[in-house]
Amino acid sequence: MIPHDSPSAEQLVEAVREWLERDVLAGTSGSLQFHARVAINVLAMVEREMQLGAVQAEAHQQRLVALGCADDADLAARIRGGEFDDRLPEVRDAVWASVRDKLRVANPKYVAGS
Repeated sequence: MIPHDSPSAEQLVEAVREWLERDVLAGTSGSLQFHARVAINVLAMVEREMQLGAVQAEAHQQRLVALGCADDADLAARIRGGEFDDRLPEVRDAVWASVRDKLRVANPKYVAGS
């Protein structure tokens, strides 16, 4: 249970994004319209991160644990050091899963067919 009343942070972000899409974007042009589109995209990313972030963070941590790594820096150092040369398919799958998760937040269109 959360300690805050409605609307939630997610609902507030969604409302601002929808207002920008519906009212601001249609009434602007040029540079201001471009910046409105950027703001819409940023808010959509924030919404997706709020929706998916906790589950993705847990999945990422489980992938690191399965590889025996403490964090991303440890994983990178061990890849550079050749420690995973005999486990490349497993490492590749873990890294690709993390990249797909990041893309699902940044721009889900990039992973739509994968």
